[in-house]
Amino acid sequence: MIDPILQKKVGRLFVVGFEGKQMTPQLRNLIHHYHIGGIILFSRNIGTPEEVLVLTTTLQKEAKNAGYTYPLLICIDQENGVVRRLGEGATIFPGAMAQGATHNPDNAYTIGVATGKELKALGINWNLAPVLDVNNNSDNPVIGVRSFGESPEQVALFGKASMQGMQRAGVATTLKHFPGHGDTHVDSHLDLPVINHDIDRLEKSEFIPFQQCIDAGADIIMAAHIYFPALEKEKGIPATLSKNVLTHLLREKLGFTGVITTDCMEMNAISETIGTEKGAVAALKAGADLVMVSHTYERQIGAIKEVVSAMERGELDERNINTSMDRVHRLNKKYVSWEESLQTDSTNIVQIVGSLKHEQLAFDVYKNSVTIVKNEQVLPLQLNENNKILVLEPLSKTRVLVEDKNNERYLLGNAIKEFHSQTDIELIELPLIDKQIEDILKYATNYDSIIFGTLTISSDPLYQQLIHQLYDKDTTLIGIGMRNPYDISCIKGVDAFINTYEPNKTALKVAASAIFGEVDVKGELPVRIDG
Repeated sequence: MIDPILQKKVGRLFVVGFEGKQMTPQLRNLIHHYHIGGIILFSRNIGTPEEVLVLTTTLQKEAKNAGYTYPLLICIDQENGVVRRLGEGATIFPGAMAQGATHNPDNAYTIGVATGKELKALGINWNLAPVLDVNNNSDNPVIGVRSFGESPEQVALFGKASMQGMQRAGVATTLKHFPGHGDTHVDSHLDLPVINHDIDRLEKSEFIPFQQCIDAGADIIMAAHIYFPALEKEKGIPATLSKNVLTHLLREKLGFTGVITTDCMEMNAISETIGTEKGAVAALKAGADLVMVSHTYERQIGAIKEVVSAMERGELDERNINTSMDRVHRLNKKYVSWEESLQTDSTNIVQIVGSLKHEQLAFDVYKNSVTIVKNEQVLPLQLNENNKILVLEPLSKTRVLVEDKNNERYLLGNAIKEFHSQTDIELIELPLIDKQIEDILKYATNYDSIIFGTLTISSDPLYQQLIHQLYDKDTTLIGIGMRNPYDISCIKGVDAFINTYEPNKTALKVAASAIFGEVDVKGELPVRIDG
């Protein structure tokens, strides 16, 4: 028979997710019988701002009724840019690499404050941001534009500013993904990445942003499901489960005294190796304070029970659990209160979430981030009313599992059409097929200018082939890098190329404004492009 008191103590160290936009019976059970400490929200939980506030308040009322001393920690991945969970009504702020392209860390701070205020108004007290991974691998499948850039110093500077901005707004922050996810070729949602750099390289690059943010008062650090042979001698043990990484390196060497959380323990790097339930025990033994199980109710219950069993048989020391609880309680005291958590007044939503002030802030930062990478004296585009433009718009599909699906169409085309009515839009389903290339090449000669978008063109050789064949047409050819700043290296023959770093309406509107000379954009690449 499992001790219910011990079960609730262990439960406080778990962060769980659930389906839907309302309280579920399963979640109610986790709150009342297991006293889970935190809840993670995904897009599946997000409705209108008013609905989000009703949801978070309902969750907190349930916790209060269950006898909680402190309110629930409610977290979300609101990195901005390509990883943002808030939808309708919330401001679309520039993400990390777009901020990095401004080369002004004040922008990271002000966006951090504004992001924190919107989250706080919705009853969300913990953000799973900023990303401190140094994007020193152009082929990284999971970080990319989620990083502030390829320089450790720049990532540290912008990451610290972003962290302090959100803290100023009263929201707990999370530095991720320790010790660093920037130089991987594998997505840990799918498999276990391995980084083979020696300790000297790690100290000169990956560790720098984390160390500087620790020194500046970091709240929470998220461990990465990545194996570092230089840090952990036992083969295949990811940082999340490594005492050498979490305790000896992060605690003892780097001096971090805050809360360590795991990434989701249902990601394949854990669930398909040690398993979610046993992984929870291993993570706590290694030095983690919070364990995330984001999706499956049975695994959430199973992981809590596995930890309780490990304590009862002496495998897991209760003193370690008590120490973790103390760290979490300090975090609670700093960031949560019942007065704020049980708010029902939606006045702040109207005044803050998606406010004109925040929309203007986002637009101003995009003007300073959108980057003209190449211009062979064709921009600003000079057209008469009879000139015709063809826009080739790739459909924005989810590139990696952490990103939300984007089903919006015509964002690029409509942005161009606002400035020039003689514009036709061709939606491009990726990957391309030969027949599409033939069709596009046939009618491309009917246009004076062709503007095409890219997402990650290196992964689609047929799309590259189409662009290369368009070089020979007697038209002006302008590319818009809607995500990956490295795309220009695959299509160097274009007349002009602009990076927006993310495919959203505001960023693309700024790019279109730059094409027609209505806005002077000032962004500079935060990464080096080969050639």
